[in-house]
Amino acid sequence: MGDNLFDAIDETIHAKARLGIMSLLAVHGQCDFKFLRDELQLTEGNLGNHIRVLEQAGYIDVQKTFVGRRPKTICSPTELGMNMFQQYIEGLERIIRMAQPPHRKS
Repeated sequence: MGDNLFDAIDETIHAKARLGIMSLLAVHGQCDFKFLRDELQLTEGNLGNHIRVLEQAGYIDVQKTFVGRRPKTICSPTELGMNMFQQYIEGLERIIRMAQPPHRKS
């Protein structure tokens, strides 16, 4: 088969929390920290660590600002991040198709 089907499974995205972050960013374009925390039901520390991994990989941009006196963190996907997320989804789809039993004709 040439390329390994599992090569498309990007370990940076594959972690459940990071897959959740990238999925929400793909749908919403940008999300603030509180929204991500609430949607993914993660602790602040856990979410912060996953955001850092995605940011260091260049998959998301993180802007830290203040609203009044409160800090606000906004995450946005980068072009690289969206490309890698799309490749990841396409890889999963190939794996799912491979795992399906062949259709039998009656």
